[in-house]
Amino acid sequence: MQPKKGLGRGLNALIPQGSVFTGGRTIVNIDVKKVFPNPRQPRTTFNDETISELADSIKLRGIAQPILVRMRKEGYELVAGERRLRAAKLAGLTAIPAIIKDFSDEESVELSLIENLQREDLNPMDEAEAYHRLMTEFNLTQQEVAKKVGKNRSTVANMTRLVELPSEIKKSLRKGDLSAGHARALLTIEDKDKQLLVFRDVIKNKLSVRDIEILVYGAPKTEEAKRKKKKVEVGDAELQSFIDRLTGHLGTKVRIKGTTKRGRIEIEYYSQEDLERLLEIITNLKIEKQKEVTTIVG
Repeated sequence: MQPKKGLGRGLNALIPQGSVFTGGRTIVNIDVKKVFPNPRQPRTTFNDETISELADSIKLRGIAQPILVRMRKEGYELVAGERRLRAAKLAGLTAIPAIIKDFSDEESVELSLIENLQREDLNPMDEAEAYHRLMTEFNLTQQEVAKKVGKNRSTVANMTRLVELPSEIKKSLRKGDLSAGHARALLTIEDKDKQLLVFRDVIKNKLSVRDIEILVYGAPKTEEAKRKKKKVEVGDAELQSFIDRLTGHLGTKVRIKGTTKRGRIEIEYYSQEDLERLLEIITNLKIEKQKEVTTIVG
């Protein structure tokens, strides 16, 4: 039997002299030219201004935190730290401190995703597609993904629905021209052509989530309905704020009939999976509220 081949004859050239492996990893300075991007990097857009600011900081103080890489035949594949790597190159560094570890494909995606999520500025579309890749490439359930990244399953379910949007709307989400709340409201439109028409109107006229509902379902048509609507707007201006917040959070059409003192809430759903998603969001909200009350009382 032929012995199993390793990474190739050039392996020794990848490990800087004097490196010491401890616990399956080592921290060394590696050539920035030998580090190539992670093909599963969740983030697709980077802010040039913040990268430039980080580069200026690196020139003055150096790099405080090493990047994470895994060894490959042709060099090192970046796992986490792309902003640092880009800034280091911009600052003119030829070497960068790195932790080298034998990450699996799944670990590589998870670590890259978690690092970006912790920065809290990952755009909604990149976040949604990262969750989707974890589920499709590694056969993970929504619950398993949620556990790995420290999110509620309902949050993961809500975000992954965004991958169903047309590419034009996805592009707008990445650029920040459209909010996740708007995108979830657009998802209630089943016809893709109509979805795009409403989306273009939203961008052109800077429409709110409530405006999308009116475009899709129409405004009250009878004089009596108009009078009731006007009465609600005048007497309970806060009510519309609740409707907008619920619509944006639940990602579906919401109606409140009554006033802020008394009434009923109607929530639309379009499948059993959608109903389960809404149930989990609502029950999680109730649990979180109970925790807040317990904390205050305790």
